[in-house]
Amino acid sequence: MKKIFIAMLIAMGLIGGVRADTPPNVIYILADDLGYGDLSCYGQTHFQTPNIDALATQGMKFTQHYSGSTVCAPSRCALLTGKHIGHAVVRGNSELMPEGQQPMPADTVTMAHMFRKAGYTTGLFGKWGLGAPGSVSEPLKMGFDRFYGYNCQRQAHHYYPYFLWNDNHREMLWGNFGTETQEYAPDLIQDQAIKFIEDNKGRPFFCFYALVQPHAEMFAPEKKMAKYRGKFLPERSYEGTDSGPNYRKFAYGSQPEAHAAFAAMVEVMDDDVGELVATLEELGITNNTLVIFTSDNGPHQEGGHDPAYFNSNGSQRGFKRDLYEGGIHVPMIATWPGHIPAGTQTDHLSAFWDVLPTVAELAGQPVSGTVDGVSFVPTLLGKQGQEEHDYLYWEFHEKKGRVAMRQGNWKAVRYNVAVNPDSPLELFDLSADPGETVNVADQHPDVVAKMDAQIRSARTASESPDFNFPLVRGRARGGNAHQK
Repeated sequence: MKKIFIAMLIAMGLIGGVRADTPPNVIYILADDLGYGDLSCYGQTHFQTPNIDALATQGMKFTQHYSGSTVCAPSRCALLTGKHIGHAVVRGNSELMPEGQQPMPADTVTMAHMFRKAGYTTGLFGKWGLGAPGSVSEPLKMGFDRFYGYNCQRQAHHYYPYFLWNDNHREMLWGNFGTETQEYAPDLIQDQAIKFIEDNKGRPFFCFYALVQPHAEMFAPEKKMAKYRGKFLPERSYEGTDSGPNYRKFAYGSQPEAHAAFAAMVEVMDDDVGELVATLEELGITNNTLVIFTSDNGPHQEGGHDPAYFNSNGSQRGFKRDLYEGGIHVPMIATWPGHIPAGTQTDHLSAFWDVLPTVAELAGQPVSGTVDGVSFVPTLLGKQGQEEHDYLYWEFHEKKGRVAMRQGNWKAVRYNVAVNPDSPLELFDLSADPGETVNVADQHPDVVAKMDAQIRSARTASESPDFNFPLVRGRARGGNAHQK
């Protein structure tokens, strides 16, 4: 009789874990420019990512998840606001000098605000890129209680920077002055993320861990480089800027062994994820923590990185800055022991703007304002009643303008929009052609007409001339109307 009673309690979630209705801690890990094929659990064969693979074994692997955009800042804006890129405030990497990117307006409601309203402590570790220092859109003004890392995504290209931001103060890294490389920024950021988790183990927390790996400079500590040196031949050499006024400010540094460096950088990232998960275990909070791992867009081709060599896009067409699958189709893994079925996989169609309504539901909070996302909690928990998107929409305001839409298995792409708004619409059937190799627009004029109309109505005009079609090039600016 006692055994039956205990079994009933376990089934009800009252012992042996967390109650099903207990809001979890949330750790959202966002890699930078990691391609769909860059994890061994998604097909990478040149190197292994055992710690991230373990998350997939313990939780759910998404095969049809999409980033907010094909570049960094708008992707993060879509994530934090729950709005797709045709409605988001930030729709491109609009730069400010000498440091930072275009701010979001002061009244922007972010995912961090939602968590704080639910009683969570909130922290951001890594890269921001959504408002320059001194603007109304610094992390501490956008719902975060704690911030450590790079404010400016341009400065986040460098792994041995002169400084990082500690809340709203510059923390000078004296070991990196001149050409010294004593303080590897990802290590410092990792330490602060771990400390945040340890400090908040007894209360609900949201940790937005915006990794900088494996973007831009192909730099990793020597102990990691040594492991891969000479293994990926022929090597690729990159000649960058190693001195002068632009050193560690704009241009990337040289890397004669870019293949080895990329693998080493991914291993650093994988090790950091492993340490974070081990910390949850040590603190006894694993079963009350939802961990999500993904990437902000497809693989880059900068600083010597060779995505074709590593099959980083998973044989999809395109790379970062493309709206073909290789630029926006990203890996995502979610684990929450006792709630998300272990070792599962889903083809549910989802995107960054779905994350806010998902975590809001788990935190027991209503969604403030209008969002484009739909909660994928039913998918996570293996339950019925999952709402599906009518479509997913993206736009890109560089390279003469680009738009794309996915609806079911149909994918529509239009390039050169800023030059010709009526440029031909390409159509692909992803169920038969995931590599987008055959344009079937001529065979399906009815589908083309329908998706063309939806693309034209999916967006609203932006207040920024940089983010409308035809493209209006932004002027170099040193300030912004949203700044103090």
